[in-house]
This record gives sequence, C-alpha cells and structure tokens, in this order.
Amino acid sequence: MTVLPIYRSENVKASVPATPAVAPVGAVRNVLVAVTGNALEWFDVVVYGFFAAIVAKLFFPSNDPSISLILALGTFGASFLVRPLGALVIGRYADRNGRKAALILVSMLMMLGTAIIAFLPTYAQIGVAAPIFLLAARLIQGFSAGGEFGSATAFLAEQMPTRRAFFASWQFASQGIATLLASGFGLILTSFLSTESLSQWGWRLPFFFGMLIGPVAYLIRSQAHETPEFMAMKDAVNTDRLAPDAFAFRVLVGCGAVAVATVAMYLMLYVPTMATADLGLPTWAGFTATFVAGAVLLIVPPLSGLTADRRGRLRVAVPAILFLLIAPIPIFHWLVAAPSPTRLIIMQVLLSLATSAYFGALPAMLSEMFPISQRTTGLSLCYNLAVVFVGGFAPLIFAAMVKWTGSAAAPALYLVAAAAASLMAVIVAGRKQWTW
Repeated sequence: MTVLPIYRSENVKASVPATPAVAPVGAVRNVLVAVTGNALEWFDVVVYGFFAAIVAKLFFPSNDPSISLILALGTFGASFLVRPLGALVIGRYADRNGRKAALILVSMLMMLGTAIIAFLPTYAQIGVAAPIFLLAARLIQGFSAGGEFGSATAFLAEQMPTRRAFFASWQFASQGIATLLASGFGLILTSFLSTESLSQWGWRLPFFFGMLIGPVAYLIRSQAHETPEFMAMKDAVNTDRLAPDAFAFRVLVGCGAVAVATVAMYLMLYVPTMATADLGLPTWAGFTATFVAGAVLLIVPPLSGLTADRRGRLRVAVPAILFLLIAPIPIFHWLVAAPSPTRLIIMQVLLSLATSAYFGALPAMLSEMFPISQRTTGLSLCYNLAVVFVGGFAPLIFAAMVKWTGSAAAPALYLVAAAAASLMAVIVAGRKQWTW
C-alpha cells in the first residue's frame, strides 16, 4: 500500500537541495546518541512524578494528605508553564544553530534543575524556602524540557527521510527507557528500604542518578553529527518559511494531535500514586505496572514506525486513537471493581500498547508539517502547548477528579476527552497537503 498523500515527501515542495543519502551505520549511531541523552533528560522529568507522594510530605506538609499531594502535583504542573518559552527560545536556537547545539544546551539545563532538587533541604529544615526552591528547580527543568522534544525529534526525523517514522519514533521509545529507569528505581527503593529511610534519604537517590545527564549527555551528544537535512538547508540559497498564519494553524493542529499522547503519558506517571492513594494497593504494584508499561513504550513505537513508513501515518494513528477513545472507561471500571496488582498491570499494558502504536506515527506526522527552517520551533510549540493546556496538569486533574467524584475510575474520562480532540485533529490533518 502507498503512503497517504498528505505525508508523502514528494508532495512537499522545497527549495533546498536534495537531502544527501545517509549511511545506515551513521544514522543508527546518531539515533543512539539522541536516544541516550533523551532518555536521561526525560528520566529527570518522570522521576519527580513517581515520588510525588513523598515530595508532598517533605515539602508541602498539611493536615490533609490529599491537599499535600495536590500541592506537590501542582508544582509538577507549574513547570510546564515555562515549557512554551523554552520551546520558542531553544527551538529558534536549534533552527538557526543546529539540532546538536540545542541538545547539548538542554542537557546542561536539566542537570542544573535536577541538582537543586537532589540537594534541597526539606520544609522541616528551612521552612517556606524549601517549596520555593523546589518550584524554581522545576521551572528550570520545564524550560529545558521545552526545547528537548523539538530538538530531539527534529534530530531523529532528519536522519533518513525514507524511514522518517521509524527514526522519529525513537523519541518516544527513549521516553520508555526513562520510564523503565524511573519505575525501576521506585520498585527497588520501595522493596529494599523502609518507609522511614525512603522518606529521609532514599527518594534523593534517583535525582543523584539523574545528575549524570550533564557529563554523560555532553560527552555523547558532542560526538554527534548535524543532520543531513539541516546541513542541506544551511547550504540553500533560499530557505522556505511559512507565513505566520499558516505556521499558527499547523501548530494548532499539532497541539490537537499531541493531546492524547501527553495525557496518556502522564496517566502512566500517576499510576504509582493512584495504586496506593486510591486503590489501596502496595507501593510495589504501581511501580511494577509502570515498569511493564515502560517496556512496551520501548519496544512498540519503532515497530509501529516501520509500519507507518510502509502503510501511511493515518492508517497507524487512527486505530490507536479509537482504542483510547473507547476502551479506557470500561478498563478503569474493571480495575476499580476489584483492585489487584494483576489488573493494574493489565490496564497499563493495554493502554500503553495503544499509546505506543500512536507514538510510531505521531513524531513523523508532526515533523512533516513544518519546513526545515522552522521544524524544531514548530515541533516544540506543538508538543509543549499541548502539555501546558492538556497534559502538564493531568496528574493534578486526576487527583482532583478522584477527590471530587469519589471514584478512582474518574481519570479515564479525561483520557477519553483528549482522545476525542486528537481524533478530530488527525482528521483535519488528513484533509490537508502540507506544502510551503
């Protein structure tokens, strides 16, 4: 079968020279470089969500544990408010100076934010300054993450145009690695440390590990080569750019397409909290379920990306979204009716399979909406605006929905709403032929 016309590269007008062929070995090396740094980058974002319950007690003490948790998750969400700024600043930097330079920059910023959290005294030690510094660290991380997605996705998508979906899918596969690492830390720490030890010092260990992102990411990313498409664009006499209204429209469509992806990802981060706070399950159950989901996120997106390269983006994306539109409500009610670690794992596997399938098509689909000279900025804004308005506060919304409705199944409604928005965006995108 042929790829749907909207996403066929020959339907995209460009004035830049033809992209030079990329040797498979070189492309694979660059992908490994991007994936390693990206996984460490997102590990620092994910691990905060996993240890939100402990952070709540240490930095936001309250007589009502649910209020402390909401405040901690609010700080988690607040970092997303600066993501669009990071997307715009770092995205423009990447479009002018190259994807490699931007990837090195965001790695160093993320290390700074993570180091602050790792060494930060608690509320009991320094009072109100503790949550203030915690918020500052999260804002630094948010600014960094705002530029990471677009820079890494453009870097991956531009390695080999004929296999764009496969290479770009490693953006989300690398997030699966981050989920595996973070949930693995949670599982090991909760299994071998007492509750007291975990609260006193154990929760800091993942953040110390996350600090490795600075020297490790700098070392491996400094060895990477700039993408062939960006180098071809730099050598071009005339560089294609979208008019402001056309650029804004594509960002809007891209935000809609990303909506279900970001909600699904942050639902996975919320599962360890939901397992203990809402379902009364042991702590290890939530981390085990998320660890399994991380394995699915690592394996499935590249396979889905290969399919998207062969059969078309929409033929992969639409069935995945339809599953996330129909299945979450009955799955959540099935879990809540008789909570158990086994059911929790099954729920995570089913939802992560559909989400991972969508991840195989989404990055390439977004990349092909923008010319090379605006690609990183466009990708960054699509993803991070969706995170700000839909996904970043999802854990806070989940916790509030459970508290207000009294039902642990309530978060499914939010995921279904996001799936409906993404389905409409993908349908709109399917009627367009992206040219510039």
